[in-house]
Amino acid sequence: MRLSGKKIVCFVEAEFEDLELWYPVLRLREEGAVVHLVGPKAKHVYIGKYGVPCETDLAMSEVKAADYDGVLVPGGWAPDKLRRYPEVITFVQEMDQAKKPIGHICHAGWVLASAKILQGVKTTSTPGIKDDMENAGAIWIDEEVVVDGHIVGSRRPPDLPAYAKAFADLVAQK
Repeated sequence: MRLSGKKIVCFVEAEFEDLELWYPVLRLREEGAVVHLVGPKAKHVYIGKYGVPCETDLAMSEVKAADYDGVLVPGGWAPDKLRRYPEVITFVQEMDQAKKPIGHICHAGWVLASAKILQGVKTTSTPGIKDDMENAGAIWIDEEVVVDGHIVGSRRPPDLPAYAKAFADLVAQK
């Protein structure tokens, strides 16, 4: 399996978009990656927008960017909560500095905007936060998936196959 030995963090908070969390997590696990679900509390169950539960493996305070090969931020309303945690912002900034894969979909672009890592980056998001992305310095493109260096962005659930593949391809290259 091409992602054996790779470790990925997927940040979790209440009201994550169910498919945007589970589709890439399962895809990466199928390819051999270890994916840790990380939230404010370890072993806590968070509920997605449509009622699908997710139990975290670890707390935000327990993970360090140096120990991981990539990070995923699902959409939904969770990103508006996640961007308020200094641990999440620091983690994303350190992943950016190390040029490790950062995947974001839908409203997850808010986390990257709050981390101040979008200046001059070509990416996408749900059209609803296009202005936020551009105000953070991103070059917003309306495509199902946009890869700019180590940052992979996508718009919404119908784009998940292209998004998950692009992120997995990027992790495999590192």
